Amino acid sequence: MYGGTGCGTLFSRAKQLIPWIHEKNLVFPNVEDALKEPNGLLCAGGDLSVERLLNAYRKGIFPWFSENEPILWWSPNPRLVLEPRKFKARRSLRQSIRKQGFEIRFNTAFKEIMSLCSSTRENREGTWISPTMRTAYDQLNHAGFGFSAETYKNDVLVGGLYGVKIGRMLFGESMVSLCADASKAALAEICNDPDRHNIELIDCQVPTTHLESLGACLISRQEFINRLQNLAP
Repeated sequence: MYGGTGCGTLFSRAKQLIPWIHEKNLVFPNVEDALKEPNGLLCAGGDLSVERLLNAYRKGIFPWFSENEPILWWSPNPRLVLEPRKFKARRSLRQSIRKQGFEIRFNTAFKEIMSLCSSTRENREGTWISPTMRTAYDQLNHAGFGFSAETYKNDVLVGGLYGVKIGRMLFGESMVSLCADASKAALAEICNDPDRHNIELIDCQVPTTHLESLGACLISRQEFINRLQNLAP
């Protein structure tokens, strides 16, 4: 679940080192050609059509860029992933979730969760979830590949997460909490019953101590891509 600022700065440093792709060409470079610094930067250009996005995710590639900058495509190595059955919920987290009486809903407010992720990031540190990205992923959702878990408290949306689901693979994009543990509650609900959602692996993209504390671990890019071939055909 990528995030942060400075995409434009990264691009200005690396633009001479990466290939450009044309809007009419859906083929991506080999992920092994991605830069080591910044980690995983593969190429620039193209568009955010549903067809291209699906092609990218199936190859272990995702977009991350600032508004008004060229589209940047990434495939970092190693890759942070979470196997739902290895999710770690500490006693304090379980108690917090029970105490707050959250209700978790699925795929009922994809657009609202994405907008919430964007606005809260913007207030804190700038956002890569730009209007262009929101439009593209809304189209992806309408095509049947969006996934969201929404956390409600007293019938008010207070957090959750969204991503892209292909086959048994959930590519996590962003999480948001307006109150303590709201996004963790959504993730916990997914991991407590992965069979219900037909999810075998969650892509968390790059290392974060937050997700590692919940059971996510690093695997090599090659292992990640090997697993994709079976999980996201």
